Amino acid sequence: MQQQSRQPDLVEGSLPVFVFPTELFFYADEQASHKQVLTLYNPYEFALKFKVLCTAPNKYAVVDATGAVKPQCCVDIVIRHRDVRACHYGVIDKFRLQVSEQSQRKALGKKEVMATLLPSSAQEPPHPRPQEEERRMKEQLADSVFFEQTAFQTESRAVSGGPSLLTVLLGLVCMAALMLPTLGEQESTVPVYLHISVNKKLVAAYVLGLLTMVILRT
Repeated sequence: MQQQSRQPDLVEGSLPVFVFPTELFFYADEQASHKQVLTLYNPYEFALKFKVLCTAPNKYAVVDATGAVKPQCCVDIVIRHRDVRACHYGVIDKFRLQVSEQSQRKALGKKEVMATLLPSSAQEPPHPRPQEEERRMKEQLADSVFFEQTAFQTESRAVSGGPSLLTVLLGLVCMAALMLPTLGEQESTVPVYLHISVNKKLVAAYVLGLLTMVILRT
C-alpha cells in the first residue's frame, strides 16, 4: 500500500502545467482590461508551489507572484498592465509560470503565456495563428530572458513619503507671517520692522491654503 501511495519521481520540466487563458490581451482605451486574471490549476494529488516570471517585469504588476496550490485546486493570479503607452502597442511580452513540489527547488514544469497591448477594444484580437507562423514566433521568443516579479509580488499603492521638506518649511513661514502683527498696530512688543501689511498677510493665507491642499493629497 505504501508503494502505491508514494508519489512517482518526476523529471525536471516534464510536468504538464494547466493555465487559462493561454494568451492575454490588454486594451489601451478600456480601463477594465488593464487587469487580467490567470488561473493556475493543480489536478495532481500533491501540492505545488509556483513562481511567475516575465520578460518585461517593469510593465506589469503581479499580485502574489509566488505561492502554492493545494492538490486538485486552483488559484487566480492577477496581472495588471502598468505602462499603457502607444510605444507598447503590438509588443508581445511573455509570462512564464514555473511549478515545483513544495519540498523541492527544481522546476517540474513550466507554461508560457503571451501578453499583448492593443490600442482599442474595437480591434479584434488576432485570429489563431497558422502553425508555421506560431512556430516561427516561438523560435523568436525562445531566447527571451525572464525576470522575477518579486518587486511587484503584492500589488498595493505605494506609500507616500509625505510632503516634501520645502513644502513644510514654506507652510511654517506662511503661518509665522499670519501670526505677526499687522502694519499699523500700536500695542505690540514685536519690533516694527516685523509688522506685515494686510496685503502680505492675504498672500500668505492664500499660499498656506494651497499648501494645505497639497499636503492633504499626499
